Amino acid sequence: MPSPVDDVPAALPDVLPLRPLTRAPDATVRVPGSKSITNRALLCAALADGRSILRGVLLADDTRAMVDAVRALGAEVDLDENSRTARVTGVARPGDGRAELSASGGVHLDARQSGTTSRFVLPALALLPGRSVLDGSSQLRARPFGPLVEALRELGADVEELGVPGRLPVAVTGPLSGGPVALPGHLSSQFLSGLLLAGPLMRHGVQAELTSAPVSVPYLEMTAAVMRSFGAHVDGMHVQPGGYTGTEYDVEPDASAASYFLGAAAVTGGRITVEGLGDASLQGDVGFADVLERMGARVERAATSLTVTGTSRLHGIDVDMADISDTAQTLAAVAVHADGPTRVRGIGFIRGKETDRIAAVVAELRRAGIEATEDPDGFTVHPGTPAPTRFATYEDHRMAMSLALLGLRHSGMEISDPGCVAKTYPGFFTDLAALGQAYG
Repeated sequence: MPSPVDDVPAALPDVLPLRPLTRAPDATVRVPGSKSITNRALLCAALADGRSILRGVLLADDTRAMVDAVRALGAEVDLDENSRTARVTGVARPGDGRAELSASGGVHLDARQSGTTSRFVLPALALLPGRSVLDGSSQLRARPFGPLVEALRELGADVEELGVPGRLPVAVTGPLSGGPVALPGHLSSQFLSGLLLAGPLMRHGVQAELTSAPVSVPYLEMTAAVMRSFGAHVDGMHVQPGGYTGTEYDVEPDASAASYFLGAAAVTGGRITVEGLGDASLQGDVGFADVLERMGARVERAATSLTVTGTSRLHGIDVDMADISDTAQTLAAVAVHADGPTRVRGIGFIRGKETDRIAAVVAELRRAGIEATEDPDGFTVHPGTPAPTRFATYEDHRMAMSLALLGLRHSGMEISDPGCVAKTYPGFFTDLAALGQAYG
């Protein structure tokens, strides 16, 4: 069976032509490790007392940014790329019944394009007594940091905004004393996750209170679960002082990355199993399978796998995706093939991601002749047959991976800047091509 892409090269070209599958796939895939879990585990291990072994870590631009960051904090990181294992020696030392950091500050960090790295590491930098600077790419500089900056000030840090207020670059001088702090929850869960992750190293811990309803709640639950695996005491949004202890930790496959293959099954009428994601997953994005089931796909759930089988008909739905917003663009591509319009709600905050993901996905579907509209808190997609199109990807990995699904069924689709997938899934197009290999 032909591959869905034309001979994927080792180095992706500026424009990647796609071609439709000639038969529905029947495949089993294992996607790389979770970016979200990898970056949380790397930071916990770096702030821990002792040595940790992390297995199944994701090796991509965002996680390499975190590796560089924790090394700058003073942690030792030994990466075995073949086995995807990271051995991390943390920078904490016991002191006065709690953990203290051996590093003193004076760090200058470039988080590149990584939102999780920047928002998780900024509070960690504020634990240090010296003045440290955090910066990032022009794309990251455009993303909001104001609520986190104000929260750090409330917790005792001196924060200087070196450019546009509420944006990177910022300089921070600690140490944080901790205690009560209030911040909004509707813009990004990453602000609160960053504070929680640093909380065990603060003298008074953290007692956070949200002034608005949180988004992406499963990511907050993930943060707490990873912290507990390293010995932290977390109760909701309250973190006790005491630090982390080095441990061994297995990283799950990435549920957001899995959404593209589950969506591919729904779009093509094929059957695809994703290994390693099951009933006990920490990741809320496994809920994307529930959305596909509502549309008419068949879903099989097991302890260590998730299978989606496409059916003869997909139905348009109205769905709130506030808790699984990273899969909203995937659903936009699937919705093109439904029997009626699909309305996605609750995701207004994704306008502040790598790009304005609502405006971008609507613009690209319209470019292909699909009727789509921006809504205040989401978008609406009407079914149709997309015309041959060269899709723009806006330096956004999720735009590239989601729009590639249209090329599985429709001729003439091309992806501009396909290399942007290196942010979280460098091998995506190779794995997509492998869907055809099930038929030899």
